[in-house]
Amino acid sequence: MAHWLIKSEPSSWSWDDQVKAGAKGTEWNGVRNHLAKQHLMAMKKGERAFFYHSVDEKRIVGIVEIVGEFRPDPTDKTKKFGLVDVKAVKPLPKPVTLEMCKAEKKLAKMVLLNNSRLSVQPVTGEEWEIVCRMGGLK
Repeated sequence: MAHWLIKSEPSSWSWDDQVKAGAKGTEWNGVRNHLAKQHLMAMKKGERAFFYHSVDEKRIVGIVEIVGEFRPDPTDKTKKFGLVDVKAVKPLPKPVTLEMCKAEKKLAKMVLLNNSRLSVQPVTGEEWEIVCRMGGLK
């Protein structure tokens, strides 16, 4: 099972907003990057993603589950991009900052550290385990 990281500006859509959306979850829409689109297309129901607050906070704050697979994004007038549905699973007891990730040598190849602008990115199994430990989940 693959793991992912999805980014959101907390002023636009925060972890608290995601939690309030409840068990049904919400559409993860608005992605307008072709590589991020490919990652959305690869996501399977039941897979999990880190929820990352970008811009000012720069930290992983929770885990979401993919509850609906790729389909067209109705907010995209070009009809080139799509979305998935996600629901909040649990917060990280201790948010993991970008600086913490940079300081962990085993995360040196993590996409977050090498292509920081990409809004939807894969996370390896080893990276997932390390970040979960850093966030107080293991």
